[in-house]
Amino acid sequence: MTMRAETILSELNRLRKDLVEDPSDIEYLALHHAFCFISYKMTEFQKYVEEQDARGAFDQYQS
Repeated sequence: MTMRAETILSELNRLRKDLVEDPSDIEYLALHHAFCFISYKMTEFQKYVEEQDARGAFDQYQS
């Protein structure tokens, strides 16, 4: 199975939404800003995911 950038971004968004929206919490801030940045750079992120997939980085992942 080929990993898709959307799969990772979706999981990142799920983790972000599980947290209370608290701008004083570094965990919330990190997830929120990582999600926003990656979603704005989807073309670049998809290329990165494809490169990592070719290297076997997601071989143990099972959907």
